[in-house]
Amino acid sequence: MVRPIISRKVGFNPEVSYFKPRGIPMLDLEEIVLTVDEREAIRLADLQGLSHEEGGELMGVSRATFGRILRNARRIIADAIISGKAINIQGGTYEMVESPRLFNCEDCSHEWEEAPGTGRPEKCPSCGSGDIVRLKNA
Repeated sequence: MVRPIISRKVGFNPEVSYFKPRGIPMLDLEEIVLTVDEREAIRLADLQGLSHEEGGELMGVSRATFGRILRNARRIIADAIISGKAINIQGGTYEMVESPRLFNCEDCSHEWEEAPGTGRPEKCPSCGSGDIVRLKNA
């Protein structure tokens, strides 16, 4: 029996959804599909530097599932870059979430919200400390 795919939470949806090698006409390109949830895993792990556990929590999946999504996304991107394929970002099993994220400074106890898709804050807006923690259920 095959388990149903859990809808993955996606917190950022940029307007860009297609990439192609420069100088090659569209008719001559093979296209490969990267799903929206795979792009989200790349954003969380490779752009924001989150762990598999943190990324899985944000996407509403287990650490292991996040790792599988990320591994597949990296394979697709590598294939496109090495083989000169276009990347079409579409589909997947996901839901958009637009809830703010709550952070706490370990040094001054200041709490603040950050909009989804803005990345992990580097320092506390109150005291400038880099010792910050994302609070759960935010």
